[in-house]
Amino acid sequence: MQLVLNPVAFHLGNLSVKWYGIIMAISITVATWMAIDEGKKRQIASDDFIDLLLWAVPLGYVGARIYYVIFEWGYYSQHPDQIIAIWNGGIAVYGGLIAGLLVLLVFCRKRGLSPFLMLDIIAPGVMAAQIIGRWGNFVNQEAHGGPTTLHFLQSLYLPNFIIQQMKINGVYYQPTFLYESFFNLIGLILILSLRHKKHLFKQGEIFMSYLLWYSVVRFFVEGLRTDSLYMFGIIRVSQALSLILFFAVIGLWIYRRKVVKPKWYLEGSGLKYPYTRS
Repeated sequence: MQLVLNPVAFHLGNLSVKWYGIIMAISITVATWMAIDEGKKRQIASDDFIDLLLWAVPLGYVGARIYYVIFEWGYYSQHPDQIIAIWNGGIAVYGGLIAGLLVLLVFCRKRGLSPFLMLDIIAPGVMAAQIIGRWGNFVNQEAHGGPTTLHFLQSLYLPNFIIQQMKINGVYYQPTFLYESFFNLIGLILILSLRHKKHLFKQGEIFMSYLLWYSVVRFFVEGLRTDSLYMFGIIRVSQALSLILFFAVIGLWIYRRKVVKPKWYLEGSGLKYPYTRS
């Protein structure tokens, strides 16, 4: 007998509370806690992160939806009433990241905070949120890869509950949500292990390290997925954006090291971080 997880966690009257929403809430909470904890070491007030959260999260979801609608315009142009129906699914991580970045830049300008410093603080938490958030896709049996076999899934030594959840309408599928979550976890461990190393990173390079890692992981995972957004019917949007992002970050990294020469990420010994307001 196949045991499939119910997407609905519980009911409050006529309201269905779904696991996806609970998992998203947990991921946002973890990301915020991580940012506040690291911010204390950089002498940045917790209120700055809370205030940023109040703007970045809702506008991030708006950005994620707009991004998705743009690349599925063939459908939404014929069904305009569905554009705001985000509860029916249809958001894109890259759209949320772009919107969140724009919000952060405006926020930092208003508060007189260094954008690269804030991005360094926030990036690991965002990565953790993505790691956790992919399990919402797992519960919903979405964002999976192409058909595979029971033998292949068992060869990965996956727990049985994951294997069973990957059986959809009698067919087993690649758990691409797990691939992305797992490899991003490795990246997060590396970043957290290295970010306090003296004279290893300059300001902004923790954020850029996150972008480099995520773009590589997303490029390969996207190639396995069956729900990709396409340009011109042949180019996977997320793969193209991952490539652009990867080479753009490499170029920016070299430029800042060779030309701009920003402050060292760590100055002095211990955990005494530079705190600058622009």
